[in-house]
Amino acid sequence: MAFGTQDDTDEVMNEINMTPLVDVMLVLLIIFIITVPVMQHAVNIDLPRATNQPENIKPETIRFGVDAAGAYYWNDTPLADADVADRLAAAAAQTPQPELHIRGDKAVRYERVARAMAAAQRAGLKKIGFVTDPG
Repeated sequence: MAFGTQDDTDEVMNEINMTPLVDVMLVLLIIFIITVPVMQHAVNIDLPRATNQPENIKPETIRFGVDAAGAYYWNDTPLADADVADRLAAAAAQTPQPELHIRGDKAVRYERVARAMAAAQRAGLKKIGFVTDPG
């Protein structure tokens, strides 16, 4: 019993097997047929119009100072401790809400500045900043 003759092993396959290539091309064709309509699908939406003019309403700036002795100042006028919460609440109710710039003396106890910040937060002020000297 011979497993093969010399003539069988000398034959070389001269043609390319096209079946795997056709299978790949059909799969790609199906993928493109499915995905192209999905990619081009758009929903028509009537978007609102907006003006591109900037708003010229500038919020007021409140200068809130704390001197070395711990006294409060509202726009450079002295302010009693009992009036701080009322003034901050009135400022928070304004539209647009003003910016609060806190100026604390470097010799003042931090507790006084922290109380002012806490009162501003309780009043509902959103924009609070600190003023410092450069250098």
